[in-house]
Amino acid sequence: MNPALGLARMVMSATRSPVPRRQRRLAGRHALVDGIPFVLPVDSTDTPALVAAFPVDRAAAARLLPGGELHPLPIPGGRGLLVVTVVDYARTDIGRYIEFSVAIACTHGSRPAPPLLPALLRGTFGTGQYVVDLPVSSEISVKGGKGIWGMPKHRASLDFKVGDRAVSSQYEDDGRLAMLIEIERPPETRLPLRVAAVNYCAFRGMLMKSSVYFEGAADIALGRRARARLVLGDAPASAALLGLHIAEQPLFTGFLPSTRGVLDDHVECWFLTSEEAGRTFGEPLQSIVDLGLSEEWPAPPRIDVGARP
Repeated sequence: MNPALGLARMVMSATRSPVPRRQRRLAGRHALVDGIPFVLPVDSTDTPALVAAFPVDRAAAARLLPGGELHPLPIPGGRGLLVVTVVDYARTDIGRYIEFSVAIACTHGSRPAPPLLPALLRGTFGTGQYVVDLPVSSEISVKGGKGIWGMPKHRASLDFKVGDRAVSSQYEDDGRLAMLIEIERPPETRLPLRVAAVNYCAFRGMLMKSSVYFEGAADIALGRRARARLVLGDAPASAALLGLHIAEQPLFTGFLPSTRGVLDDHVECWFLTSEEAGRTFGEPLQSIVDLGLSEEWPAPPRIDVGARP
């Protein structure tokens, strides 16, 4: 074993679980929210996931962030970061579904953050990601994710394919290609990740902040060792990403064959403001009022975008 990798595993194994004590204290209690039954904590198990992060034009990324208090996370070279995360939720209270997250890494505050520090002092700088698009497989996931946590979920055709050499996911909306993400499987680093992540979303004219906690063994590739293919289609959901000047070379990629996740039931929100009167952000409350609890999936993606695992 590589000595540095062995040391990293040892240090990361000693990291405490990020799941808040409150979530552990409420374990086993029941909640019924908007007609959706939950057994706390709101968690998932046996769940594979892929992630890839690509440098983008920071000024263009800033134009996708609503209000005046979100700012692109600065990375070297004056760039921002587009983060694509796909999770194949195998076991949850609302059934199995796939979630395809397209987000801009960001900070939250009155002014942009300096380089490097937001990664070390995440709480101080409100480090997280602003979710630009979040298609999922099932209606019940839209109803809960958007109605409770304010996430911009909508039902779309998705898949999640794991091969010996690559992991990929394809996203189609109304028969049109939105995005394909494919990563070359990183070396088997099996780093024991225990991380907390913050999502910022726009809903009902407000900025919604939610936290999710993941634990699992991660295979990670950095820099030139990371290889991925990101294909944008002609679906309307991809139009906002075309001006980001997304780099072909990812900053990092990761594959977690199995994870356990907890979505915190605590949510924060602020009004989103603008210099223009009458402007609003995110979908209105009416977008979730008539949604049901179906766990049914649309037909799988059908557009051929080249070799996949």
